[in-house]
Amino acid sequence: MADRVPGGRLVRSGRLGRLAAGQAVRGVGARLSMIGRTEEARRVLAERSTLATAQQVVTVLGSMKGAAMKLGQMLSVLDVDLVPESHRELFRTKLAELRDQAPAVPFGEMLKVIEDDLGPPARVFADFDETPIAAASIGQVYRARLHDGRTVAVKVQYPGVDRAVQADMRNLEMLSKLWKSMLPSAADNAVLDEISRNIGNELDYPREARTQHRVAMRYRGHPFITVPDSIEEYCARRVLVTEFVEGGTFQQIRTLPDTERDRLGELIYRFYISSLFCDNEFCGDPHPGNILLAADGRLAFVDFGLYDRMDPLHVDFERACLRAAGEHRARDLYEAWVGRGIIDPDVGVTAEECLEYVWAATGWHLLDERITITPEVATGTVILAVDPRAAQFKGMRQQLLPPEHVFSRRADLFTFAVLGQLRATNNWHRLAREWLYHEDPVTEIGQAISKWRAGL
Repeated sequence: MADRVPGGRLVRSGRLGRLAAGQAVRGVGARLSMIGRTEEARRVLAERSTLATAQQVVTVLGSMKGAAMKLGQMLSVLDVDLVPESHRELFRTKLAELRDQAPAVPFGEMLKVIEDDLGPPARVFADFDETPIAAASIGQVYRARLHDGRTVAVKVQYPGVDRAVQADMRNLEMLSKLWKSMLPSAADNAVLDEISRNIGNELDYPREARTQHRVAMRYRGHPFITVPDSIEEYCARRVLVTEFVEGGTFQQIRTLPDTERDRLGELIYRFYISSLFCDNEFCGDPHPGNILLAADGRLAFVDFGLYDRMDPLHVDFERACLRAAGEHRARDLYEAWVGRGIIDPDVGVTAEECLEYVWAATGWHLLDERITITPEVATGTVILAVDPRAAQFKGMRQQLLPPEHVFSRRADLFTFAVLGQLRATNNWHRLAREWLYHEDPVTEIGQAISKWRAGL
């Protein structure tokens, strides 16, 4: 039977509700089953519970696609509180299927989308592999060959996914319950609202094609980074055709030696973080499924549905705040936040609290020493920044991040999470000084990129 994307609000909210309830019951059952067991039995039970929970999440969210599946993808880069620390890697690995091996929709259904948008595939493609190479929250990706011989990636939207996304946007309360069952300290509707609001951009394939072409041109000839270009004449409302990247997955990158992972970590930082402050543009969807190690040794970045521009005035505001925090100018930081409406001066938040919060949430840009980012450190930082009520910063409860900064802060946090999965080490502050203070690069990679940009 065809694996259809459920689009009705009641159907989707019902699935989410049953999943949240199932997690609660499973948690109680697992705790009760531990009583009186030997350590080995406890280990086996914990492992089975972890696998069962992860499988349930993958099955439910994966079949739903849309914003619900995006939630699962984001959870896959965190050390979630749902399972014991000793089994979180196992859980995260299973959730990674939502990035790379999500449940596939039969090709017959996807073919109808292609035909509606492009006509018979034979008009455009000389060969078309009907087995998807990736299945994500909005569509499936196929490998094909154009009549001119070029190998391409073809991203096709799931039938009805637009209705599914709209239903998810209306189901924030139910999504919040699901989020709370898996990551209690981040169960805030504002976070889910941001995810649902921005995921709508991913439905606009013509916009994504134009964006990807622009970014690909910016990185054309780059010594270390590549972005596959879109082939706009074959892109339509629900079909996106781009150059194909031959290369290794993020999971394979994680197995590389420390020095190579550190080198690639610097490139990830430069693409996702430095680009905001240098180009006033950034990719708002940093996650491992969008990173490949190309066959020519360069790091490839794909998926530009959530790529965004930012007003230079807002970029400069973020830069000024980070500089104030890095220089321990607590009063300047506080006054900037009050002036922008982030902090209400009447709620009792102190300048020192603001300073400590910025250092806790973004200190990796500010501390002038080598730091190894681990999954545990990254998760703690993400949770803290998303919901300071989960930690010692109770006074920050009333902070209000302006809408124009929500997306860029999310990109920062999830870049940190990706680097945590890579366990990358660097003096991140030395990289940040290039955009914090407009200083010359000090790393070999930075110096080589500077020469490339200068045409030397």
